[in-house]
Amino acid sequence: MKKLAFLFIMIGIVLLSIGGYQYFNIQAAEQQAANEANKRLEDSKNQTKDSSSHQRTIENFSPNTGDAVGFLHIPAIEAELPIIEGTDPEELEKGVGHYDTSAYPTENDQIVMSGHRDTVFRSLGEVEVGDTFMVELPYGNFEYEMVDSKIVDADDTSIIQSTAPKEELVITTCYPFSYIGNAPERYIIYAKPIYE
Repeated sequence: MKKLAFLFIMIGIVLLSIGGYQYFNIQAAEQQAANEANKRLEDSKNQTKDSSSHQRTIENFSPNTGDAVGFLHIPAIEAELPIIEGTDPEELEKGVGHYDTSAYPTENDQIVMSGHRDTVFRSLGEVEVGDTFMVELPYGNFEYEMVDSKIVDADDTSIIQSTAPKEELVITTCYPFSYIGNAPERYIIYAKPIYE
């Protein structure tokens, strides 16, 4: 009986160690992505100051897969999350992934961002209709207001579609939030631009 108890304790220690190691790696990857995004934003501001002919526009913005391009700010949950170009597992470990086939702000189409429910979007379920999101990129800051949400099957890709000429921010994550393992559904937030 003592051997069995010892075995369970050892298994518990190993599992906690693996979980802790993974958590540390994810936190380090997010911090590195945040540093890269801050540098990119700062470089863009400096270029604009140094050259009167250089404008901060979408035309001068062409990120590569894996680049940290900016931040997604969610004031309701006090989140400042790095935006990474691409949505493969490597990108989603660093922050919020931008679907590379979707638009960016000012392109007047659907902007799709995705993240893990157990890392960057842990508290996303607390965001409500009327709450705002701010997308900070090298060519400007863009604000959106949540107008709706829905839950779909995990393999439902119908939410990704052109909305041209109307701009729409779509944020997706796995659902339910407390599910352990591969979640069977996706939680979708729809947000519309706030024009000043």
